[in-house]
Amino acid sequence: MEEVNALKVRNHLGEILDRLAQRGEPILITKAGKIRAVLVAPQQFERWFSYWRAEETRKRFMDSIEGLRRKRKGTVNSLIALRKLRGYAG
Repeated sequence: MEEVNALKVRNHLGEILDRLAQRGEPILITKAGKIRAVLVAPQQFERWFSYWRAEETRKRFMDSIEGLRRKRKGTVNSLIALRKLRGYAG
């Protein structure tokens, strides 16, 4: 994995993006000798972001279930919770 300092990224962004596209492996961006960011190819980002998005959806679903377990007055029933998670209006 390549490491590039932030100043070089600022001055040579086009070249660094070309290398990223050619190699397909992440590029670590450092500042003061510490890793501050990572550049990744769009394909990698999509794969990782979809996992993150699925995890967020799972957390919201589990929170909805927990709310139903408490049986507080005015709590949304399971059918409404599922419809909201699936993006249906209502």
